[in-house]
Amino acid sequence: SSNEHKLNFKKSKEACLSYIQDALLQKQWKRAAEFLTCYIESLEKDYSREHIGPSEMIWRIGTEILWHHSQSSMKEFNCFMEQMKTLGVKRYLKVCLEHVFHLLCNGQIDEAYQNLSLAESWRFGEQTAIQDKEMKLIQAYRGLLDYYSWSKQKNILLENGEDGFSDLAVEQEMHGYFRKAAVNLKEIIKIPGVWDVFVKCYVDLLEFYGDHNEARQVLNEYAYNSKFPANPNAHVYLYQFLKRQGESKKSLISALKILHDIVPSHELMIDFNNMLQKSKKRKKRRLGLEVIFTALDYAGWKENAKAWSCLARQVKQIVISEKHLDWIKQEWNSRKDWWPAFHFSHYLAKRNWQENKSLSYEKALVAGILLGKDCKYFKYVSHQGCKAQLKRFRMLKKFVNRHNLVYLRISG
Repeated sequence: SSNEHKLNFKKSKEACLSYIQDALLQKQWKRAAEFLTCYIESLEKDYSREHIGPSEMIWRIGTEILWHHSQSSMKEFNCFMEQMKTLGVKRYLKVCLEHVFHLLCNGQIDEAYQNLSLAESWRFGEQTAIQDKEMKLIQAYRGLLDYYSWSKQKNILLENGEDGFSDLAVEQEMHGYFRKAAVNLKEIIKIPGVWDVFVKCYVDLLEFYGDHNEARQVLNEYAYNSKFPANPNAHVYLYQFLKRQGESKKSLISALKILHDIVPSHELMIDFNNMLQKSKKRKKRRLGLEVIFTALDYAGWKENAKAWSCLARQVKQIVISEKHLDWIKQEWNSRKDWWPAFHFSHYLAKRNWQENKSLSYEKALVAGILLGKDCKYFKYVSHQGCKAQLKRFRMLKKFVNRHNLVYLRISG
């Protein structure tokens, strides 16, 4: 009966999909391909009138299998993607984009550009308007490839010097790529979203042709427009642009302050700390201490010699001047229960000494001030340094011993 057929088909389809999923999870690509073939054949034999839309599932699974299968070729992959484009107009542009990504991964840039151009000319009634965002992505990636061609031409001309720029035909070709790239890249970054690569390329184009005001406007919009999602890279790009333009320290600090609020462990916090420490304003120097302490809360910074050097230098300055010891105390109060095991264990002292003596020196100075002369880390490193007859370690030991009362004041 019809109902029995539908029930059997549903069970067999679910079982087949379960086998495919199991094969994919175990990276058994050949087995997955065999089950997918069975799945497609079962769909072809289904005579029920119930609407079944498996095309996206076939596209997703088939793409994954072909990408990893040891015996698949780019020719087969291209053929499969062309078939997938005909299965459903709603997914046409998405399939085109994925096809382009695979072509680019295989270095077939011209083929990728050709596919983007064909997709851009695609029209299908109301679907054209519905897929407006996908179409903008198609145009944006075409702009990205135009930027790539522009960059290649630019590098050739710059390498050839004045002789290269005297070749008007080549220069005109480069400007042609610039115009096409700029139009499409400018459009995509108007839409709220994360468009890092497109923004970077567009700004590069603008800077090359001296349009710094437009570049600044684009980066400000990308970083500060509330319609765009919070994006650390937006503030990184703005900071790097301001630095290239020789902007004031105030502008640079302002850009990095927001980055610090979003990602306090970002590598640019070293730059941020250095600028704050050079400030004449006490409030900014106080913030600098907070910035470097906070960065060192993260495991990725544990062995960052520059960060420990920044902290050691600032702590030493405060100890010598005997001013603002309360700054250190405030930062240390929230860390004294876990930093000793996290940063200043005997095991880390041995490892740091063996791998990076400069790092161990900076950390030992901080450990000696924060935990006193009896700190395991400080005792081990200073002993090894004096044993090796390294002058800076003897001076380190004397400095910590001389200022041991600071530890008592900090520890309360």
